[in-house]
Amino acid sequence: MSKTVAVAAGGAVGAMMRYFVGLIASRLFGSDYPWGTVIVNLVGAFLIGLLWGIFEQVNISVNFKSFVLVGIIGSFTTFSTLSLDAFSLFRSGNTHLAFYHVVITNILGFILVGLGYFVAQKTLRLASI
Repeated sequence: MSKTVAVAAGGAVGAMMRYFVGLIASRLFGSDYPWGTVIVNLVGAFLIGLLWGIFEQVNISVNFKSFVLVGIIGSFTTFSTLSLDAFSLFRSGNTHLAFYHVVITNILGFILVGLGYFVAQKTLRLASI
C-alpha cells in the first residue's frame, strides 16, 4: 500500500471517529458549546503524543505511521473546526467563550501531547525491563 493510500484510508477512519464523537458530545452536553471539537482536539493531542513516543521506540513501517498519525489522528483532530467554532462564538457575541475556547484547547492540547509522549516513553522503558 502506498503512503498516499495509507493516509487516505486513515483519514476516512479519523473523519468518521470525529463525526461520531461530535454526535455523542452533542447528545451528552448539548449544542450550546462545541464540546465535540474540544474533546477530539484534546484526546487527539494526547494520542498523537502517545503514538509518537511509541513509534520512536518501535520499528513500524512509514506507511503505518502515516496511516495512524497523518490519516487517523490528523483527520480526527480538527483545528480548522476549532477555529470556525471560536469565530462563530465571537460573531454571536460570546467573545469571552471564543477566547477561552482557543486558549484552553491550545494550552491543554500542548500539555496532552507532552503527557502522551511521556507516558509512552515511561511505559516502553518499563516494558523493556
